Amino acid sequence: MKNLFITMSVLLATISMNAQNEGSFKGNVIRSVSMDYLLYLPDNFNAEPDATFPLLVFLHGSGERGNDLEKVKVHGPPRLIAEGKSFPFIVLSPQCPDHVDWDTETLYALIKHVASRYRVDEKRVYLTGLSMGGWATWDLAMAYPGYFAAIAPVCGPVNRNYPARVKEILNLPVWAFHGAMDDVVPITSAARMIKLLQDNGNPARFTIYPDANHDSWTETYNNPELYEWFLHQKLK
Repeated sequence: MKNLFITMSVLLATISMNAQNEGSFKGNVIRSVSMDYLLYLPDNFNAEPDATFPLLVFLHGSGERGNDLEKVKVHGPPRLIAEGKSFPFIVLSPQCPDHVDWDTETLYALIKHVASRYRVDEKRVYLTGLSMGGWATWDLAMAYPGYFAAIAPVCGPVNRNYPARVKEILNLPVWAFHGAMDDVVPITSAARMIKLLQDNGNPARFTIYPDANHDSWTETYNNPELYEWFLHQKLK
């Protein structure tokens, strides 16, 4: 009987160990992040110490990744600033490290950091980017709904799960740009996203350059109407 009891105990223990028990976990994960960036302050920033200013965030494409901020000046607002153009915005142009994509949590943390230090009017934070940066523009806006006053993705793809997430930006002013002949980032997903927004009541704008390939950013960022449109957008 003693040996039988021991055998039964071992058998029960084996059954218990092989069972799949349900459980759940809840906790906080803290990680250290860093990102280099260019920051432009408007000409009147220091002359008006009590004023707040709109913030324009520009996200570059995959070719400008690395640890050399001069590469960020190749396209978009950073290029125009380097050439002497003045903007009525604070312009934040971060650089994505090599061999990775934009990380939305890091970008948001950086934007909030800059907003807290440089008298940013957080009702007027605008987001734009090209190619990989265009994808991040869509993704960041959907990840942090209600924070941005307007977005302008340029030749950017959209994540495949966008139909489930589109509700996050139904009230967000959107103006997207794409080349009809783009063979790097086909126009398809951006066109579907714009249609989905429009079908759900968002008057999203979509500018298509009929003869442009992937470079739809030069004409876009050279257009003063884009910046005027941004300035007309403000969170309620």
